Amino acid sequence: MIHCKPKRATYISLSAVVIILISGLTYILNDFSTKRTYGLFFYLISAAILTLVTLLILVKMMAGYRFVSAGKSKIQVRLPLRGLNKTYDLNQVLAWQEEIVITNKKEFRQLTIAFEDKTSISLNNHEHTSYAELYTYLIKKIPKKKVKA
Repeated sequence: MIHCKPKRATYISLSAVVIILISGLTYILNDFSTKRTYGLFFYLISAAILTLVTLLILVKMMAGYRFVSAGKSKIQVRLPLRGLNKTYDLNQVLAWQEEIVITNKKEFRQLTIAFEDKTSISLNNHEHTSYAELYTYLIKKIPKKKVKA
């Protein structure tokens, strides 16, 4: 049985960035309410940017928090934040595809699996464990459903 889950280090580093951004936002708002060291335009722009970036990172973290298990001709998908827990047979997989992008001499791989009930999941090698094992499992079990890039 193959278990793909979010990498702890990724979520720790993203959480640290969110904490830093919230600290910066708190500092900016506190400075505005007490000292007003900078002009009003600076406070408006910096608070808006810090809030937007924080929200984008939080949404990215929540959307990527998924667990995928594969084995015994089944794929189980768990999305704890949505309360979704589904098990699919391999014959319910419509198609799957791996995209490979090389940036700064690092390889980024993303695996997308589409199911008959019009849902799809995406996993990548930087945010999930056992990515290579899941790819090997799909190549071995359902190679004909792979979409050629």
